[in-house]
Amino acid sequence: MLEESHVYFHNAADVLGISAKLREILLAPFRVVKVALVTEGDDGKLQHHQGYRVQHNRARGPMKGGLRYHPTVDEDEATALANLMTWKTAVVNVPYGGAKGGINCDPTQLSERELDTITRAFVGQIQNVIGPTLDIPAPDVNTNAKVMGWIMDEYSKFAGFSPGVVTGKPIHLFGSEGREEATGRGVMIVLQEALAEQKKTLADITVAFQGFGNVGSFAAQLMAAEGAKVVAVGDHLGGVANADGLDVEALVLWARQHRTVKGFPGGDAFDSQDVLTWQADVLIPAALGDVLTKDNANDVRAKIIVEAANAPTTPEADAIFKQRGILVIPDILANAGGVTVSYFEWAQNIQQFRWELDRIRTELTQYMRKAYHSVAEMAQKHDVDLRTAAFVLAIQRVGQAALSRRCYTEVNHLSL
Repeated sequence: MLEESHVYFHNAADVLGISAKLREILLAPFRVVKVALVTEGDDGKLQHHQGYRVQHNRARGPMKGGLRYHPTVDEDEATALANLMTWKTAVVNVPYGGAKGGINCDPTQLSERELDTITRAFVGQIQNVIGPTLDIPAPDVNTNAKVMGWIMDEYSKFAGFSPGVVTGKPIHLFGSEGREEATGRGVMIVLQEALAEQKKTLADITVAFQGFGNVGSFAAQLMAAEGAKVVAVGDHLGGVANADGLDVEALVLWARQHRTVKGFPGGDAFDSQDVLTWQADVLIPAALGDVLTKDNANDVRAKIIVEAANAPTTPEADAIFKQRGILVIPDILANAGGVTVSYFEWAQNIQQFRWELDRIRTELTQYMRKAYHSVAEMAQKHDVDLRTAAFVLAIQRVGQAALSRRCYTEVNHLSL
């Protein structure tokens, strides 16, 4: 994943004519933290896990990024995702740099008490490098509002009352209205803008979703409410399809109860991997990375791909999509709604003033629309695809901030 994320960076750097030295500076993480977590399990035996926090860049503000709890978490993955967070926050123009991290554990094999203990041990190990003005974690794969509440509580033992140390907290614990739906809503907004350029609306399209967790389910509900026909949904256990359109509200209730869309009676079952090549106008990968590859890219039938997941498309697949004329709205733009509302939550915590939901949705819409059109204009200016344009825009913004803070003469030509 790390090498793949660098491919997209270098494509944009080629457009800007950036030297090898400056590329190395912009790609290198500011800090990499790896900690050993030894805790006691419910059975009294010691458990050992590794925790990671990679802080990539702080030129534009405190670093920001999720924490994921998954057996595959390692330094390379965290570094790649921290890198992408730097560009994502720059694209949507919120005042952050990028970070990412997590713990290489399997939450399905741990009790809630064990998860709480491991989380608090992790905070104890990294509390000196996170904070409201340093690095602000957020939920990611297998973490949620409850885990963020634990982190806030543990960090506050060291630093005093600090709700701004994390975002994605429960509403009753200084979280923000609209945070849970934010990424899915952002996905819908950028798709609406792309469709408007084609003189279409959501009511004119069919959509297939790969993944139906928080992001996929909210995006599906919001799009269906605007008239989109959701014809197929696949998750880790199975898929369900209906050419006339799935009842998304009923599917969401089913998935919450059964933890999968498999078995939903309102459609026909299929192998979940087939959703990537389903007959639909729009494909929305909303699960883990690297699902669109050179092996299946030629079989994708959608004309638009909206990357709700992080890094779902490999560079080889991306090249095939360009060749085939498939419009790809890249992850660092498409799923930036989450970090945008995280910024709103952080701002509320700093202000100690709560915003109403209508204000949050209005502000999010403005941020996402502006980001989409800034990227689209950059694509037209340089005659490149949206992904390359998004990286060009992000590199310019990060480079300009670095130039303003320190004397890096090589980034003079990156000013906007």
